[in-house]
Amino acid sequence: MRYKTLFLSVTLAFGGAAYAAASEQDAGRLGKDLTPVGAERAGNKDGSIPEWTGGDMKAPGGWKPGTARPDPYANDKRVLSIDASNVDKYKDKLAPGQIEMVKTIPGYRMDVYPTHRSCGFPDFFYERTKKNATTAKLGANGQDLAEAIGAAVPFPIPQNGAEAMWNHKLHWKGEGFQMSYAGYIPPKGTDSIGEPLGQQEWQMSPMWSPSNKGVDDARGIESLYLNTFTSPPSIAGDATLTQYKFSEANDVWLYFASQRRVRRAPTYQYDAPQLNTENLLTVDQYMQFNGPLDRYDWKLAGKKEMYVPYNTYRVNSSANKVDEVVKPKFLSRDLTRYELHRMWVVEATLKQGMRHTFPKRVFYIDEDTWTILVEDMYDAQGKVWRTTEMGPYMAWEVPACVWAANTSYDHQTRRAVLDRVVAGHKEPDWLAAREGRLKEKTFEPDGLRRFTTR
Repeated sequence: MRYKTLFLSVTLAFGGAAYAAASEQDAGRLGKDLTPVGAERAGNKDGSIPEWTGGDMKAPGGWKPGTARPDPYANDKRVLSIDASNVDKYKDKLAPGQIEMVKTIPGYRMDVYPTHRSCGFPDFFYERTKKNATTAKLGANGQDLAEAIGAAVPFPIPQNGAEAMWNHKLHWKGEGFQMSYAGYIPPKGTDSIGEPLGQQEWQMSPMWSPSNKGVDDARGIESLYLNTFTSPPSIAGDATLTQYKFSEANDVWLYFASQRRVRRAPTYQYDAPQLNTENLLTVDQYMQFNGPLDRYDWKLAGKKEMYVPYNTYRVNSSANKVDEVVKPKFLSRDLTRYELHRMWVVEATLKQGMRHTFPKRVFYIDEDTWTILVEDMYDAQGKVWRTTEMGPYMAWEVPACVWAANTSYDHQTRRAVLDRVVAGHKEPDWLAAREGRLKEKTFEPDGLRRFTTR
């Protein structure tokens, strides 16, 4: 598939060194015809994608952090609805997996609303991003991050697919957060949503600190992740601790409450099945993609205007009831909002001699946030196997665009994983690290058992 290349910086043939930074001339476009994070400032020709004017950074009046987040666009009227009867009309603005979902899942539709380019970041984030534009580099292998300062986009003017993926991997959500939610795996052939997999999650990174001086200052750590299960009783207390690294495999520790011991799990990464997901997710599907880039060749294929989940305040409201959000085959179509946005397209092809469940993956990365909003994973016959979606919304208190609820659909088994549903839980705490409720010592393996049973 061919994609349009929408501005000069990516019309080059990417023939230079993989680790080359952007030129001073290109970097000078940041904050001008490019936004401070490298997106196109201008809207599209017909105005269906508007100009970026700084993002909607101010919270609605009366809202306070910790309370259910209101939808600032609740009065918007639906522009169109895509279902099985008309999906072919819009296929040029959809990923193949999205088209397949609309065609094969009974009752599935995509309601499209006016586009709001709502996402924005603090001024210091923009200043640090501009510095990265001319100084951030990949390593000699073209995949590891060698130089970049944190609390910034490392490659706002990416020259290749690996750089675009690092922009996603280091997406800034504040200094660190904690959240409670449930995942659901609806049983096949029933109208049940399944038993909730209650979870608590903490994330933090030295690279998210506004004082970070670079990769060396982060001590080789890309980010830190801790997840514990709170239900059902059979797995309550089980936990996973992961230290993501810049240039090597993740360090992973697992704790099983029934055994009361912590053990290292060096193989729990890449395409290993995620625990408690009935073999419907691989480990590196978490956060749309995580872990080393070494098993694939990464191609920056251009840009594509797409209908994607966006400004997903309604489906991510903690004030929702579970049955309002979770349906037997998908997240509520009434609550899930789609908009038209420009997406970077990154194609990942398995390297010769490497092994992975998915020999090909295509990632669609939002130009305004550098987050993967849609991913298609292919099988050995070249057919779409799995498709994932997630949509951002503004955490005004940070300020940054974040995400929670996401869907992974397996086209072979016709089953879905509906994850990070915050309905019925506390509002995510995006200020946990900034305000001292989360510290790096939380992510030490020696304290894992004590932490999960306290």
